[in-house]
Amino acid sequence: MLGLFGRPASIRRIGPEYGGACAKIHARSFAHPWGAGEFESLLAARNVVGHGAFIRLLWGGRVLAGFVLSRLAADSAEILTIAVVPRARGKGLGGALLATHLAQLAASGAKSLFLEVEAENRAALALYRRFDFYEVGARKAYYRTADGNRAGALILRRDLD
Repeated sequence: MLGLFGRPASIRRIGPEYGGACAKIHARSFAHPWGAGEFESLLAARNVVGHGAFIRLLWGGRVLAGFVLSRLAADSAEILTIAVVPRARGKGLGGALLATHLAQLAASGAKSLFLEVEAENRAALALYRRFDFYEVGARKAYYRTADGNRAGALILRRDLD
């Protein structure tokens, strides 16, 4: 898995100090993004697990290039959101994030994982299918689109045990 400029990415847990960075990535990825405060609150919650993909820059340092957040509830979990900066898409970061995240959720005791995805988001659907998610339901007019219309969502599930 390569990051920006061909530099390897590392995946690690993230906390509320990354709320602002997550909000910036989310704003570049979704029509109706969440704010920094929302991310800070989620990342501070005991039942939320967050992982970030960090890219090594040519001139030194690391920058958050993607993240995934899930909420644990009893023996199941739900992916709340996953996003990768546009410049880093198609380089394997989403898959690397998801692989690490799934392992951590399973280690935390989750037996199943759910998520909702826009029905027309082909890139996301391809990623989830590579990880053996399958459709268990649908929601009509679930998401607001950038143009004010509504888009349907698919509910996907994956067993973790």
